[in-house]
Amino acid sequence: MHLEMVQNDLLVTLAHYYEQDPNQFVALPKPTLDSSSARMAVAELRNEGYVEEQVRGVIRLTPRGYKAYKS
Repeated sequence: MHLEMVQNDLLVTLAHYYEQDPNQFVALPKPTLDSSSARMAVAELRNEGYVEEQVRGVIRLTPRGYKAYKS
């Protein structure tokens, strides 16, 4: 349940940035990076093809992720 909430929060935040500039990567804050739940959420979203990770903790929403967010 907590993992789902973290994923949803990440999707909402990333969708906001995606709407401004789909090519922009977002650096996650250190407290988020230190959270095992957040790392698991990013990994799961990445594995599903919803986010792309440039380097650890620097991510952006993919078109597939944005479409999933909007539905």
